Amino acid sequence: MTDLRGLHLHLDCASGIAGDMTLGALFDLGVPRAVVDDALDRIGAGKERLRMRRVVKAGIAAVDVQVDTGEPLAGGHTHDHSHGHGEIGQGQGHGHGEDHDHGHDHDHGHDHGRGHHHHHYAEIRARLTGSTLPDDVRARALDMFDRVARAEAKLHGTTVDQVAFHEVGAIDSIVDIVGTAAALAWLAPAGVTCAEVAMGYGTLRCAHGVLPVPAPAALEILREVGGVMTSGGVPKEMTTPTGAAILAHAVTAWTPAPAGAAIATGWGAGDFDFADRANVVRVTAIAPRAAAATALWRVEANIDDMSPELAAHAIDAVLAAGAVDAWWTPVTMKKGRPALWFGALAPEVARAAVVAAILRETTTIGVRFDRVERTALARAQVVVATEYGPIAIKVARDDHGAIVNAAPEHDDCAAAAARTGAPLKDVYAAAIAAWRAART
Repeated sequence: MTDLRGLHLHLDCASGIAGDMTLGALFDLGVPRAVVDDALDRIGAGKERLRMRRVVKAGIAAVDVQVDTGEPLAGGHTHDHSHGHGEIGQGQGHGHGEDHDHGHDHDHGHDHGRGHHHHHYAEIRARLTGSTLPDDVRARALDMFDRVARAEAKLHGTTVDQVAFHEVGAIDSIVDIVGTAAALAWLAPAGVTCAEVAMGYGTLRCAHGVLPVPAPAALEILREVGGVMTSGGVPKEMTTPTGAAILAHAVTAWTPAPAGAAIATGWGAGDFDFADRANVVRVTAIAPRAAAATALWRVEANIDDMSPELAAHAIDAVLAAGAVDAWWTPVTMKKGRPALWFGALAPEVARAAVVAAILRETTTIGVRFDRVERTALARAQVVVATEYGPIAIKVARDDHGAIVNAAPEHDDCAAAAARTGAPLKDVYAAAIAAWRAART
């Protein structure tokens, strides 16, 4: 099985993006269904709500995700009204379950004329906060929901806590956002890029009348983070507020994909069929290209009159000055004197500062330096759960994405050992075992 964790993710949104499309693409990429099922059970939504099937959209095979909204979420209250799911009135939130015409067409077949539940955001937030979700999944989900609620509150002149989601919109949003949060936490991407997202143009009709496209909430969410938008050339709503919130949360740079090897791709399907393109979102897992040989300065000094006790502090000072590595080694100098060989590697921009730090923090009265070259593998961190707590694993890959080395972060292991009283070697072993188990 290809290890997807810790890679870079790139999102292509030529047909816009919605929560279900993102979740479908992440499943197609290779995220295990059990990861999302567990998260949905932990918040009381139930994994049985999530249905997925393979479809073909304009010649592209993709995963289509559907959410069963037939049963209400526990904890809502009935509010008798006869408008559709997408009514925005008085801080009314809306996700991709709106009844207006948009590019992802989620028709839940609900009888709008009957009373139905709705949930204020304060209730949804309490549900997430009080759940047994892992910390990283909970934090991601709350961040996405916060973005939707802030946009809705600003647009409709209400408070974040009073933003309300109708039952169908709440179920859709909770499943899509929590599911995506769980998938992203499992992938632990080193970074996420997106060049631009298609928003659509024209107008949409909701219970209060006609609104412009892009959807106001989606536009506000992306405005807040400087997201790069394009019309997409389609007179429909192509990006939903939930999709915009996922991008705003996950994207670390609005740029084309970085150079590297494509390890896996996933396609997520929207419901509507466009005339000129496949209604899909694509996610690509990329192993960034290992760094080419880079020029560095090696700065050295032989020191025969300094206590080794000072060397550790000197190394810290040299690294703080910009060195990429530093060391000291016992050597023997003239007349049989025991001494230290103190060295550092520094980029050109930091050479002067590193030299100054060595002269300041050691007893040497001079240094020597020469140019060297270094090649480094692409590295990323993946956090694994162990009996001693979460531990970061540093994973190194070659240009083809193959894992060359993986090692626990010492500081994480040392902190866990101190906290639990376990031997450090046991924490190391548990971290490596957890990482290997996650790859199977």
